[in-house]
Parts: sequence; structure tokens; C-alpha cells
Amino acid sequence: MNILAIGDLIGTVGINELKKRLPQIRQKEKIDFVIVNGENSAEGMGITENNFKDILSQNIDVITMGNHTWGKKDIFKFIDHPKLIRPANYPEGVVGKGYNIYTWNNKKIAVINLIGRVDINILSENPFIIAKEIIQKIEKKVEIIIVDFHAEATAEKIAMGHYLDGKVTAIFGTHTHVQTADEKILPKGTAYITDIGMTGPKNSVIGMDIQASIKRFETTLPERYKIATGECILNGVIFEINEQTNKVTSIKRI
Repeated sequence: MNILAIGDLIGTVGINELKKRLPQIRQKEKIDFVIVNGENSAEGMGITENNFKDILSQNIDVITMGNHTWGKKDIFKFIDHPKLIRPANYPEGVVGKGYNIYTWNNKKIAVINLIGRVDINILSENPFIIAKEIIQKIEKKVEIIIVDFHAEATAEKIAMGHYLDGKVTAIFGTHTHVQTADEKILPKGTAYITDIGMTGPKNSVIGMDIQASIKRFETTLPERYKIATGECILNGVIFEINEQTNKVTSIKRI
């Protein structure tokens, strides 16, 4: 089977790029299961009910979130939808779920969402410990485990990859919006990439208008970010999984 993970959707333009490119990718790559990070789909921060429905209209299997999970109050209307997961290491008692189990062709697929703690400034529990606890709870119930680790620091992501090597099928990073060229299968069989990138304006500063971003850095004033215009790109990664062994045989960037 082929699992496609798509990097952070940036606003309506990112959703439109998803609609434009996904059918072609599905057909060409014979995609069976699709995971999309949607935490920036509401014009760069959060997700609205309309965004959510728009993304699901593309037959997306799972939408993951991150540090902008609560960016729009709309989310409380659909936070319990089975296709939406938010970081599992948010404090205990927070609404929503950090992972869910899905079925494809009689296989049980768990998707876990985690958020990093280095340079993120979001109150959260230790993602390493929470990941271990979840895996111990579900490992005998599922054949495949996929992790979206929404984190800033490359070191934290790489460490998580090695920490979960052999315990999960694949782990991919999101949040930086810059696709890394370090896709690999780790020594114990887990597929890994530090960041799968973004889906949004190509000529931008991680999806945002260039001049607004420069002014913010130059003056240190809280210049309002706005999404860039122009040509868009879609970034992601495809995990090809052997259906007999449930191991990744190849990982390919888009």
C-alpha cells in the first residue's frame, strides 16, 4: 500500500493546490491512504469548519494539527470528528484526541499527532513519553503506526525518529514548512524524514508575503502576516509499505 502525507496547508490557496494536485498524485502513485496537516489552513492560523469540510471533500483520511490547533474557535464544533487529531501531548483533559485508528483493506492503521517542546512555546507534556505510552497501548491492536511530529528543532525530530525506530512504521516532521532532503529508512525499519514541507505559495517566506515578513524581521514590530500570492507548490512524502511485513520499502518526497 502507499500512504501519502502532505505538508502544512497554507490558507485557501493551499487547499486549492491540494484539490488541483491530489487527483493526479493519487492516480500516478496509486495512493491508498492520505494524511494532511491542516493547522494553517485558515489563512495561516488554525482551521475553520469550512476549511475542514473543504479538505475532507478530497477524500482525505486524516487531518493532523499542531501549535495553531486552537487558532480558530470553529474547531470546537468538530474537534471530535474521527478524521481530525490534535497533538497527543497537549495537557490531560484537553478536548479532542491525539491519535486514532483507521481501517484500510482490513488493516488497522494508527495515526498519532505529537508536538515538539523546543522553541515552540506551547504548554505540552513530554512527546517522547506520551509517544511511548500510546504505542504500548495500541501496538497489539494495529498493523501500521504513522506519526506526524509537529516540531521546530531538527535535533528533537531526529532524536524522536531514533527513539521510535522499530516501534512505528513511519514518522514525518511538520511545522517548519521547509522540506528536508533526509528521507531514509532507519536501522530498525522505521521510515523517517525531518520535515515534509508545505502546500502553499512558492515565492514566499514559509507561505507568507515576503515584504511583510522582511519588515517584521527588520523593524521587530508586530507586522501582520499575510499569505503570499502567485504560484503554489505541494510538498509531501509517499511511504510504500509491504502488505505482508507492514514495513516501509521506500520513502519518496514530492
